[in-house]
Amino acid sequence: MRYTYEELAGMIDHSLLHPTMTDQELDDGCRLAARYGVASVCIKPYYVKRAAKLLSRTGVKVGAVIGFPHGNSTTESKRYETELACRDGAVEIDMVINIGKALSGDWEYVERDIRAVTVEAHLHDTKVKVIFENDYLAKGGAGLSSKAFKIKLCQLAERARADWIKTSTGYGFVKGPDGKYSYQGATEADLKLMRANVSRRVQVKAAGGVRDLDGLMRVRDLGATRCGATATAAMLEEYQRRAEAEEAGKGRKAKRTTLGTGGY
Repeated sequence: MRYTYEELAGMIDHSLLHPTMTDQELDDGCRLAARYGVASVCIKPYYVKRAAKLLSRTGVKVGAVIGFPHGNSTTESKRYETELACRDGAVEIDMVINIGKALSGDWEYVERDIRAVTVEAHLHDTKVKVIFENDYLAKGGAGLSSKAFKIKLCQLAERARADWIKTSTGYGFVKGPDGKYSYQGATEADLKLMRANVSRRVQVKAAGGVRDLDGLMRVRDLGATRCGATATAAMLEEYQRRAEAEEAGKGRKAKRTTLGTGGY
């Protein structure tokens, strides 16, 4: 295996954000995150205090979403929501930009919106991931191509002191010609573009659509340091199966080598 278990588990933000999740499911999700030793849980703001209690002394961080999932809250609401989450024990914040303002080309507003959250979070020694929601940006906007638009957001987020830039919420559903809603989430092209257009100070997070171990490793290959996931158990159990098979294969090879070098 080209990565260790700890390297891959340490990338995962275990996502506990589906709107129908019950208190019991959120508790179970926190315990699963601790069992697999992932980086963090990414959880709803009202559950931060409970998650912080469950995960104390486990090494798993608690992250909260802000302005989720569409980024339409007022800037002051986002700042205050951040303050409350930090008080409750969040040490990471995943905020959504105001997508409509970005598509309108109101870059000053977008940067100010991000900065209000980063300033508040950093006062509490909490780090911030800024979500672009790239599925909504496929056609670009404000007179810019999709690529140029995303590069502009990378630059704004870094100026506003983001710690990470993030591809998606996982809930950025786009209506297709057939009337059905779907999303891509993280794509290789977006991860490459985002990594190339911020300094090394800013990290990159993939979210949405990464559902298996090969996808997780590919995200790491592309330079992302975090990945939002709901398939945490499946991915990390697959890692263990492959690692065990690899070790067994090495053992069989070593045995054959030993037998082949006897002094007969």
